[in-house]
Amino acid sequence: MLESHKEIIKQRAVVADDWSVLRLAAADPDAGVAADAPDAVVVPQGKVIVPLAVWQAQRATLASRTEIGVWLAPDERAEALKGELDKFALVAIDFPKFTDGRGYSTAFNLRMRMDYQGELRAIGDVLRDQLFQMQRCGFDAFATRPDRNIHDALKGLTDFSEVYQASVDVKAPLFRRHERDVRIDSTDVGYGI
Repeated sequence: MLESHKEIIKQRAVVADDWSVLRLAAADPDAGVAADAPDAVVVPQGKVIVPLAVWQAQRATLASRTEIGVWLAPDERAEALKGELDKFALVAIDFPKFTDGRGYSTAFNLRMRMDYQGELRAIGDVLRDQLFQMQRCGFDAFATRPDRNIHDALKGLTDFSEVYQASVDVKAPLFRRHERDVRIDSTDVGYGI
């Protein structure tokens, strides 16, 4: 099943979205419907973000496409894409529920440990309240829930004017950035934490 959004937030602006997200159908034993098999599902032409399982099963045919993206579920690790990140126009991380925060760690790992520089998109149950922290972890695009006003959600990126902790967007904590007459030793074990 393909999902698409008319608009997303990208680089702090509301823009038209021409990507579709491919979701595998889940099994429904009561209706006699089997789950989609990652190696058998047909990936349509165009800009499509496929699940990691589909990428892994159909890598040989999908690798030649220039407009392909991959999305990770909360229980999938970014390391599964090690050495292949340059093949994707974008990487998305799914938030099936507002309360599931594992995607924040995945985003941080992609940016800081795997040095991913491309578009990193949050998909699924993405709400205004999450956007500021998602941005701090490395997300630069957000496909918000369709039942919410995207222009209101955009305001969530500017909810706070200052941050205390170091992260992807600000490398040093506030106490290290605050100007004072104290020498900062960059060999300090806690520097930047």
